[in-house]
Amino acid sequence: MDLHANYPELADLRRRAKRRIPKFVWEYLDSATGAEATKQRNRQALDRIGFMPSILHGEFTPDLRTPLFGNDFPLPFGIAPIGMSGLIWPDAEGHLARAAARANIPYCLSTVATQSPEDLAPHIGDNAWFQMYPPRDPDIRTDMLNRAKAAGFNGLILTVDVPVASRRERQTRSGLTNPPRLTPRLMAQVAMRPAWAAGMARRGMPHMRMLDKYKSTSTEGLSSTAHVGYLLRTSPDWDYVKWLRDAWEGPFIIKGVLRPEDATALEAIGADAIWVSNHAGRQFDAAPASIDMLPAIRAATTLPILFDSGVETGLDILRALSLGADFVMMGRAFHYALAALGPQGIDHLIDIYTKDLIANMGQMGSKTLRDLPQPVDLAQPELFPNGLKSPPEA
Repeated sequence: MDLHANYPELADLRRRAKRRIPKFVWEYLDSATGAEATKQRNRQALDRIGFMPSILHGEFTPDLRTPLFGNDFPLPFGIAPIGMSGLIWPDAEGHLARAAARANIPYCLSTVATQSPEDLAPHIGDNAWFQMYPPRDPDIRTDMLNRAKAAGFNGLILTVDVPVASRRERQTRSGLTNPPRLTPRLMAQVAMRPAWAAGMARRGMPHMRMLDKYKSTSTEGLSSTAHVGYLLRTSPDWDYVKWLRDAWEGPFIIKGVLRPEDATALEAIGADAIWVSNHAGRQFDAAPASIDMLPAIRAATTLPILFDSGVETGLDILRALSLGADFVMMGRAFHYALAALGPQGIDHLIDIYTKDLIANMGQMGSKTLRDLPQPVDLAQPELFPNGLKSPPEA
């Protein structure tokens, strides 16, 4: 099968994924919080960013290599963490980690994944990062870091934009609990998705394996937004960040930054990178689009900047890079691809993004990611970067 003929873009994979997984799983993956206005703002803000095409550059193949943390990655993007990945597709974390290793791009494992760092140790490449939801107990905190390091994870991500559980109303209405409890309503949905059901039957219903070691009370029947991870975690402060910086040897990334002044302060206390994100609209429905905050954060820090929220295409990746990001991460997109086509869907999406980057860079005359043109605000097409009311005459 020619995957590019049948699934040439992420939207095709998204539609197929919706047909392949139960509705309650789809609601977990696809939903945001509130009226999902932040999710919509992310898309609308990205769509406003355009570029002037550039001509007569001769034949060339764009160079997509991207430096980060002393590595020279072949592509400017990686796989962001999503909690309970294994609910979306059986062995999701394993499939994602192996695909990232094959492509030599970063893979991020969540604290609340359905596989532990030890489970993934045989499958990760040289650029696996562990994303920590901050435990309150310092002994658990230390143990988690030691486990991640021993398993081969060389980067640490502290997610700071989840001080409390969000509501995620679509997800709540779906009837999903954590760990999942298959009620008659949910079982009817499962029966309509035989490939998903067969995979789950072989592996068993997913739960947050890393946290098994730390459970002290029953967590049966908790809502999916108030699970065992929330019972263990705290809302971190600046001292917490300093403690982690001292405890971790290797790249230390702070995820969930939208204020320029926070980026400046994080650089001052030793963070190695800033991750600009509004959690893809899953936490706070009044947040600005992440892409709108990116230029000001770029001006506020000299640290590398990672970016996510709403990214769907290679062109979106270029939009973020042109406004100051050094690297772009996607979570939902890779899970749509996995649910749509199984493991080959991940490789296919990496190929889609690679081809889309090359096609758009060719239109802009950009031979490397370091010479992207100045973006144009398509919402105000009369205003061009040179300050003229219209393009200069030939």
